[in-house]
Amino acid sequence: MKVSVHLFNRDGVLVGPVLVDRVEKSDAEWRRLLTAEQYHIARGKGTEAPFCGTLLDNKKHGVYSCLCCGLPLFSSSAKFNSGTGWPSFFQPIAEENVVHNIAQQGGYKVSCALCEAHLGHVFDDGPPPTGLRYCMDGVALRFIPWPAA
Repeated sequence: MKVSVHLFNRDGVLVGPVLVDRVEKSDAEWRRLLTAEQYHIARGKGTEAPFCGTLLDNKKHGVYSCLCCGLPLFSSSAKFNSGTGWPSFFQPIAEENVVHNIAQQGGYKVSCALCEAHLGHVFDDGPPPTGLRYCMDGVALRFIPWPAA
């Protein structure tokens, strides 16, 4: 199955949308590739405890990508301190790269468009310009330093 997403090209420019094959692996493959905590959150739709993730206080410039497939999800320029205990962003790097799922407790579950990994939740109490707060589980993200994010 194909999915439409934005990707970085070899020159570091975000391009798209482009059609690429969805990343599909068996449950056993995901378990082999991920730690127990990563699997619980990204594949089992769990939530990490607040104020304990390694990316919460990260202030470096870069891109936050999906731990499972590497799809770029958020730029450090959209990160803000929400005070909730989880890395928070006011917008994704490209709308197509994240999927808003079933409404839950005033927000929506957010997953990766390419591999369907659970990433966190989005709420409508964020800052301008979007008014959104993408409250992400740091365990489901990988940070990639980028000179001009």
